[in-house]
Amino acid sequence: MTVRNDAEPTQQRRMSAVPTIHDVAAHAGVSPMTVSRVLAGGTSVRPAKMERVLAAVAELGYRKNENARSLRPGQRTGLIGVIITNVSNPYYAELQLGVEEVLSAENIRLLVGNSGEDPARERQLVADFIGRHVDGLIVVPTGGDTSHLSERSLGSIPLVLASRELEGIEADTVVIDDVKGAFEGTSQLISEGHTRIAYLGNMVSVFTSKRRYDGFEKAHKDAGIEVVPELVRAGQRDPATAQDAMEELLQLPDPPTAVFSANNRNTIGVLRALRSNALSFAQPGETAPRSDIRVVGFDNFELSDMMPFLLNVIEHDARELGRQAGKLLVRRLRENNNDAPRKVQLPTHLRI
Repeated sequence: MTVRNDAEPTQQRRMSAVPTIHDVAAHAGVSPMTVSRVLAGGTSVRPAKMERVLAAVAELGYRKNENARSLRPGQRTGLIGVIITNVSNPYYAELQLGVEEVLSAENIRLLVGNSGEDPARERQLVADFIGRHVDGLIVVPTGGDTSHLSERSLGSIPLVLASRELEGIEADTVVIDDVKGAFEGTSQLISEGHTRIAYLGNMVSVFTSKRRYDGFEKAHKDAGIEVVPELVRAGQRDPATAQDAMEELLQLPDPPTAVFSANNRNTIGVLRALRSNALSFAQPGETAPRSDIRVVGFDNFELSDMMPFLLNVIEHDARELGRQAGKLLVRRLRENNNDAPRKVQLPTHLRI
């Protein structure tokens, strides 16, 4: 079997990473219509041309887009795009499982992408999912420029925001009561006599982080004490950077006696820093000396209940958050209406 290699160099350069029917036609030296006929069974195509087309298909690795081929205007694909911010965080695995639990009952499949808190990557993922004709989107948004999530960009594709709201984007949203949870966790530490309480969390510009810091700040204000600026660390996205931030705090001349951690990844970093510095953990009601640190963390995580010390956790159901997001999207797909966006806020619980 022979393959013609007389395609123009400029045509070669135009070939996309995913070869198209036009790439195959150019490579085989035939028309796109001839390629289509060969792929449909070879009716009325001369054997020599068929041989060239099949060779080009094999060499380029061309695959028919069955999804696009089978779609008619207005027909759904049965696919939903889900974008999370941190694939390594078990919290988002639970959220995804909740979404899948609801959508699988509707025979809807998920395409999942990880933005890594990068707005540019989120924008690309949205474009990719739209290119695959998803029926809807569930997004844990990164913030920043939100034009790619606007109604003008998405058209009729329904959008559900999970865990975070976005200013200027009218969409169904599921969040948790971040402010109340952080307020209760911080108030617990203050009630035990702590006044030098460290705060560790993500960037305060992120929706959840801002709300959790607001709750942290409100607890101080209601108790008539000031937040200590030198004890606030915001910007840690993973346990390693949280550990570094906590170790910095421990080196202060007057280190914190307690820590409020705004998410589970920061809590893990805090615990590693305390262990690496051979520090013990204070019990409720104790105003910790320098060698003891009292810890309250937002978000549960695996084995938190098996720690050899008391760790208070502000719990909420990430899987239920995913379920609620899935239900909101299914409602939009079923009713196909223009009702005002709905907002669901789920409760938190301070485990003592």
